[in-house]
Amino acid sequence: MSAERELDAAGVTAPALREAYRRCRALNAEHGRTYYLATKLLSAEQRPAVHALYGFARWVDDIVDNVHSGLDEKITAIDGIDARLNAALTSGTTDDPVLAALLDTVHRYDIPAVHFHDFMASMRMDLTVTDYPTYADLERYVHGSAAVIGLQVLPVLGTSAPREEAEPAAAALGIAFQLTNFIRDVGEDLDRGRVYLPADELAAFGVDRERLLHARASGRADDKVRAALRDQVRRAREVYTRAWPGIAMLAPRSRPCVMTAYRLYGRILNLVEDADCDVLSRRVVVSNGRRLAVALPALARAVLARTA
Repeated sequence: MSAERELDAAGVTAPALREAYRRCRALNAEHGRTYYLATKLLSAEQRPAVHALYGFARWVDDIVDNVHSGLDEKITAIDGIDARLNAALTSGTTDDPVLAALLDTVHRYDIPAVHFHDFMASMRMDLTVTDYPTYADLERYVHGSAAVIGLQVLPVLGTSAPREEAEPAAAALGIAFQLTNFIRDVGEDLDRGRVYLPADELAAFGVDRERLLHARASGRADDKVRAALRDQVRRAREVYTRAWPGIAMLAPRSRPCVMTAYRLYGRILNLVEDADCDVLSRRVVVSNGRRLAVALPALARAVLARTA
């Protein structure tokens, strides 16, 4: 379905606002292949809001991860976005296109502003924090970087139970996706000077940053690194288990979308295990064929849910 039909379905009529949503949709299509595929399973009127939420997160994340910018430049950019975000949420207006789409989504779905403030706090952590001594330390980061993403999207998805009952599972699913990224991208994160795996848990297997760097440089994970990563996969699967009951709490039309994302991200962990947790030399990716194999049955269920 075209962006124009989605915007028509969502009741977005103002030309400038339509262009703002188009920009967010393009960001989603370019950077978030799994998320973008999953959004195809949402109803047309839901998609622009999800694109707006993702587009804002992608915009900020790209600034934080830009290897061509220095720390001062990144801080200035994040400060600028944060100031414009606060002004937009306070005044209800903005001339920034990404923020305009975000603000419209916030108002349409009554999304609490605190979720965006928490997100920005975690993005600021990424500017200076390069490792996490314990899982409790990492949890403080993933609350703002991942849990609140689930909480932002939940009002758009809708629930069949009271929203507050579904929120813990929605937050857990955001964290599960983030932990999966940490495991899959451990090599790329090392290249950026970051380790998102708890240092004390790695140490229990005789692994530290230097051992990870050696594995990255040599292109081969040793037995200790593999064992440590298997333990992180175990942790991620436990979080997926906590998130699972929340899918049944969603509005029926939204379940196929979230189920698809759940299965595709879970598949990444399977691929990590298939590679014997040697992810320092390459990035495991779910094939397009596998994406379609998961998405097509879900598409049929989505159509049925909309017509039921």
